[in-house]
Amino acid sequence: MKPTLLLLAAGMGSRYGGLKQLDGLGPNGETIMDYSIYDAIKAGFGKIVFVIRKDFEQEFRDKVLSKYEGHIPAELVFQSLDSLPEGFCVPEGREKPWGTNHAILMGKNVIDEPFCVINCDDFYNRDAFMVMGRFLSNLPEGAKNDYAMVGFRVGNTLSENGTVARGVCSKDDNGNLATVVERTEIKRIDGAVKYKDEQGEWVSIDDNTPVSMNMWGFTPDYFEYSEVCFKEFLGDKNNMENLKSEFFIPMMVNKLIVEGTASVRVLDTTSKWFGVTYAADRQGTVDRIDALIKEGVYPNKLF
Repeated sequence: MKPTLLLLAAGMGSRYGGLKQLDGLGPNGETIMDYSIYDAIKAGFGKIVFVIRKDFEQEFRDKVLSKYEGHIPAELVFQSLDSLPEGFCVPEGREKPWGTNHAILMGKNVIDEPFCVINCDDFYNRDAFMVMGRFLSNLPEGAKNDYAMVGFRVGNTLSENGTVARGVCSKDDNGNLATVVERTEIKRIDGAVKYKDEQGEWVSIDDNTPVSMNMWGFTPDYFEYSEVCFKEFLGDKNNMENLKSEFFIPMMVNKLIVEGTASVRVLDTTSKWFGVTYAADRQGTVDRIDALIKEGVYPNKLF
């Protein structure tokens, strides 16, 4: 069974200043996710599922989904604040979405096969999709608890225009993920890569430290674990009172690893990430895409 690509596209891109998922960066208005989907098709993925907000469904169908007809089956699912388990309600004053792992849960009813999760505003490059597609395709039928993550070197994932959020990882002796901690502020300071810890202090890490760019490989049992953990998350008074608390993918993955429920293979890749975290990143991304086209990696027109 061919794996599915689940694309997280529900965010507004507040730091970027607009709906960056629909920003045309290629020569014919291609978006970053167009290149991801093109690479995924090349890597053997058989279906794409987008997680979006209901309020821009029509624009998304017109500008995005229409491109892929005849190329790969595509579906939409919707993330909203009130997509909560029975017995829970949205706290008064909450406006922030519930986070990336909540977004994954929106795909439960349309995904029955191994799947890869990515952000729509990150340019992962072809090799990352190839190594993930190979891992998922080689899983035995009915496989459970055997997941994967494409690890990027943190020094290759920074923006020159501000801080970035990354899942900082460590590996065990078998090359599996040992821990992953979401760090929401990472940047290069005086030549060294540093993240801000819980006490507000800047902590240095090596340039080659593996980080998650939210490129994960899961089997459908991950939905069941996530449902249970999300109820626990909502049942925590601190999370409900904090109107900015989020249910992150690294939080869920780390829990499964620590409990010994699942293992997560850290997949090596030759790919170098780039993306558009800030508006000032845009031109550099356009230039890099143009260079890849000139090198023959991508055609001038994708779809």
